[in-house]
Amino acid sequence: MSKKIVIVGGVAAGPKAACHLKRLQPGWDITIVDMDSLISYGGCGIPYYVCGDVSDESELRSTSFHMVRDVDFFENAKGVHVLTRTKALAIDRQNKKVKVENLDSGEQQELEYDKLMLSTGARPFVLPINGADLDGVFTIANLHKAIEIKKRISTGQVGKAVVIGGGAIGVEMAEALTDLWGIETALIEFMPQLLPRIVDWQFAAMLKTHLQEKDVAVYTSEGATEIVGNEEGKVVAVKTPERTLEADLVIMAAGVRPRSELAAEAGLSVAPWGGIVVNDRLQTTDPDIYAGGDCIATTNLVTGKETYAPLGSLANREGRIVGDNMAGTVTTMKGVVGSFIMKAFDRCIGATGITYEAAVAEGFDADYALTAPSDRAHFYPGEAIAVFQLVFDKRTRRVLGMQGFGLMNDSISARIDAAAVMISKDATIEDFMLAEMAYAPPFSAAIDSINAAAFVADNICAGRLRKLDMDRFLAWMDDFSTEPDWMALDIRHPLEAGPFVEKFGKENWAAVPYAEVRKRYEEIPEDRTMIILCDAGTRSYEVQVFLDHVGRKNTLVLSGGVNVIRRIGVDWYPE
Repeated sequence: MSKKIVIVGGVAAGPKAACHLKRLQPGWDITIVDMDSLISYGGCGIPYYVCGDVSDESELRSTSFHMVRDVDFFENAKGVHVLTRTKALAIDRQNKKVKVENLDSGEQQELEYDKLMLSTGARPFVLPINGADLDGVFTIANLHKAIEIKKRISTGQVGKAVVIGGGAIGVEMAEALTDLWGIETALIEFMPQLLPRIVDWQFAAMLKTHLQEKDVAVYTSEGATEIVGNEEGKVVAVKTPERTLEADLVIMAAGVRPRSELAAEAGLSVAPWGGIVVNDRLQTTDPDIYAGGDCIATTNLVTGKETYAPLGSLANREGRIVGDNMAGTVTTMKGVVGSFIMKAFDRCIGATGITYEAAVAEGFDADYALTAPSDRAHFYPGEAIAVFQLVFDKRTRRVLGMQGFGLMNDSISARIDAAAVMISKDATIEDFMLAEMAYAPPFSAAIDSINAAAFVADNICAGRLRKLDMDRFLAWMDDFSTEPDWMALDIRHPLEAGPFVEKFGKENWAAVPYAEVRKRYEEIPEDRTMIILCDAGTRSYEVQVFLDHVGRKNTLVLSGGVNVIRRIGVDWYPE
């Protein structure tokens, strides 16, 4: 028997649910309602459209076989009705009707449904500051605004830009403005680091350094207090407590909030922060109404707590789950681990699970293994350093998260993806140690980066490795008097260690090459805490084990070694 399906929202989750359901139930009557004239586009591709990697906006709305996903496409190719420029005003749950209004004609009508889906998405958060409504201030809300931004840039109207917000969209937009167009761009972030709550500070610092190397001015711990306009109502500057930044264009990328008003007004359960509450079949508190995409609350599989994950990839998967369940095939979604990856000029940064900082805040007995291995076999041309961090619970040995930073290639994404699957299944350090990763010298080292990080975690849990956190080391480097009994033991080649000894003095920096430690260990002071450092930390651990064996247990290994220090961008590094 045919059923009537109404879907409110036509960007990602809604169209996916409609098309999947139509394949499962070809005879059902399915209607998508959306306020915009442009539907079913890849919103995550907007920064790449602005920068020119994607040449035309229609490509963001096209299928892989180059058909534009417009009203005619859905009607003719998919058999799905679409009402664009149509707003859903109210849901009559008792009579199963949705009241809608055409935004152009003002005409209202009621759409009957047997099953209803809400995929109303999210709206950008607009900072409550003066000047937010000036000409030249944009949020990344939809494709129309992206088209206007690119038009202004391509016609020479923008020489200086300010991006407010150091999350993923903010960083991507800062790159887009700088890379192709050469616009003088500043990025400001209220929190002390970029990508707050997504990565730990070391990874944010490496990202910040790379952005600065690419001529993006980055100001963290600074919030926008005012956007300044001229007499014509056009933006000219952004003020923070520390400075005034000139701007012809301002991108406000301060996060998004769920569009859940329709659900709340219909009496459906909505979280205090706005996410529509759903069960693992993505049903709302009304079993005939489903929800998916950026408007819903979901569960973090690591913490077990309610979370928000506005990602296009999740929205598409949620759309399929809704389609299955509407058709009578029980399919569940237990939650998310929060996988994330992004490009920033020549670098790639990714994460899955939770950060070390979040793990501590959640009450885990948390620690982390920070490693800096080669991204492929050390002898293969093009080999480069990739930095990884494995976050784990020392008591249960459960892995809680993984982060990576490296060149813009496959090395980070492959490890983050593998880690995401394992973390979603409550994997332990042992699971990561034994994970079988595909190996060939062009793709990885024989000991994969995932395995290597887990080996370090295992050594930490077993007490074989005593490490020093990078933040404590950097604090000491800023002021040796804070830890007067510490001394660096540099086991790198003399040509690498020599400049450090010369700059910081033999009283603070000792140098004994790795290959000579066994015969020269008696030269190492016994009355100081020796901070062993090498490039990545692997040789430092070996030296610590040996020194323990001969009774010299006054050592700590610097996690990540000099490879991480160089990428963080400290000002004391010898030229």
